[in-house]
Amino acid sequence: MRRLSATSWQLSSVALLSSVASSVLAESTDAPKSTMNMTQGVTEISQKVYDLHMLIFYICCAIAVVVFGVMFYSIINHRKSKGAVAAHFHESTKVEIIWTVIPIIILVAMAIPATKTLIAMEDTSQSDLTVKVTGSQWKWHYSYFGEDVEFFSLLATSQKEIEGIEEKGAHYLLEVDNPLVVPINRKIRFLLTSDDVIHSWWVPDFAVKKDTIPGFINEAWTKIDKPGVYRGQCAELCGRAHGFMPIVVHAMEEDKYEAWLADKKAELAAAKKEAEAALTANLSMDDLMQQGEKVYVDRCAVCHQASGMGIPGAFPAIKGSAIALGDIEPHMDVVVNGRSGTAMQAFVNQLTEQEIAAVLTYQRNAWGNDTGDVIQASDVNAFKEESSQSQESKEAAQ
Repeated sequence: MRRLSATSWQLSSVALLSSVASSVLAESTDAPKSTMNMTQGVTEISQKVYDLHMLIFYICCAIAVVVFGVMFYSIINHRKSKGAVAAHFHESTKVEIIWTVIPIIILVAMAIPATKTLIAMEDTSQSDLTVKVTGSQWKWHYSYFGEDVEFFSLLATSQKEIEGIEEKGAHYLLEVDNPLVVPINRKIRFLLTSDDVIHSWWVPDFAVKKDTIPGFINEAWTKIDKPGVYRGQCAELCGRAHGFMPIVVHAMEEDKYEAWLADKKAELAAAKKEAEAALTANLSMDDLMQQGEKVYVDRCAVCHQASGMGIPGAFPAIKGSAIALGDIEPHMDVVVNGRSGTAMQAFVNQLTEQEIAAVLTYQRNAWGNDTGDVIQASDVNAFKEESSQSQESKEAAQ
């Protein structure tokens, strides 16, 4: 009984934390907003989780009333000042049976609805849409199965807001450049994994929170009842910029989703053609520096800092570094293929040849590096082809 009473306090604490999170993360005008309790969310599963939470909470409250009622009644009516004499008895079989059977009955009564809810949460069968979610430091990658649509989703809050130079916006650290867009009234299956360390994809309004683990694929699902914008965050401490990888989901009516999907496919096709055309373009130093600065701020500054000074002991400096002032090829190799065993990711599939060329040019000519080197998209493409052929030769030799 003492343990169950303690549980009631723990559940109350969890509910309070959940309510704080939901009031911060929920944006949909139709979504119920709670300030003192767990969010009810906008899915059937989130409602089941809420109902289960309330059932357990009421059971714990009833236990607390009974336990503390008996305790205070005994203290008041059987106190020594009233002449009460304590009874002496030991090894009462009846008492042992009562305080064993009653908690078992209570736990079974709690376990039945909890088990049903957990089974429903894990049932990803008969889904209408599958989205692969890949976490990496510190961004999300979404891939729509069977639709040839995939993109990265990065924090959109400006560096000036983060540094306190500009006033913080309404969705500070909870806004992205490319939100996940899904239809309502369709069962959506998520396949979740990671490229580097453990992350956790968490959207409170969907009652979905799953770890993304390197080398493993976890499953989750949702079926959203109401259109709106729903926000979440990585819920697993994953490194220095853990607090800078938010989740934004746009839930649309089905016809609007189909229109968005068609537009997205056209956008990606146009971007692909533009990247191919860039392979034959020769941009000026000024154009490369301008584009490179934007890529650097979006993708590199979180580790290496806007000043290029890095963080001693954690992330190396680029300003005045041997890699930025030395030969171009080793520098290009680090950006394209990453560096194993470190937080330096491979950007070969994250940036276009033009973006890689621009950021390399920027790093080699910013902050006083002044090498004068100008890298074009064709140079990056040639390097990638050479690296691919070298890798194929090594595999053939093995």
